[in-house]
Amino acid sequence: MKKEKNKETEIVVRTDRCIIRQGETKKPKVSKVKRFFKAVSRLMYDSLYGSVLRYFKSVNRGVRSSYSSLILYAMKCETSEHVKSLIKVFKWVILPASLIYVCAVFYFGENALDSMFLGILIFFYSNFLPDLPSIFRKKRRDEDDLFPEEKYAVLLFAPLFILASFFGIRLRRKTTETFHNFKSLTIYVAFLLLVSFFAFGDFPISIGDITEILSLPFYGLIGYLTHLKVDKIW
Repeated sequence: MKKEKNKETEIVVRTDRCIIRQGETKKPKVSKVKRFFKAVSRLMYDSLYGSVLRYFKSVNRGVRSSYSSLILYAMKCETSEHVKSLIKVFKWVILPASLIYVCAVFYFGENALDSMFLGILIFFYSNFLPDLPSIFRKKRRDEDDLFPEEKYAVLLFAPLFILASFFGIRLRRKTTETFHNFKSLTIYVAFLLLVSFFAFGDFPISIGDITEILSLPFYGLIGYLTHLKVDKIW
């Protein structure tokens, strides 16, 4: 006679909702990919929040004689809100668009890795740009001291003016412009388009070159719009 193999017994317990077998657990399984992206998101938040907050604190200390705890608290809240929105847009918009962009330009025989990484930097920078010229604003809505071309130069070349302020070189005149509007956004995107044309435009201009030229304005547009969205401008 053939000996039958011993089969493992199962205990089945019937409930109103489901059948639970012995040895099964109901713990949710979190994929390694999901945990990885969560860890990366947290690392990005901590790094960006700390570096951006330190930067704005140092800038404000350089232009203010007093530094109250109320100003610091408001700065922390606003920085946290902007950084959270920035990371969300980066994960769901910028990262997928960057991968599609690189593959598309590679199809036309161009290497777009340099413009992609530069564009990502432009995206992060553009997200905080509307607040950078704040040290050149008037506290009261008085008459604007700067001409239009001068006040938008403060927007477009804000890092240079801020760097000069650390060496004691400051603008004698200030502006009432807040740069939280679509007019400032249009001027900034046009400026990026011009810079991108000189950086990536090679004659004769191919389809790949056109895509690279439009990449920087795209990254800058998304970053600036993200800031305006958080500030409820649109």
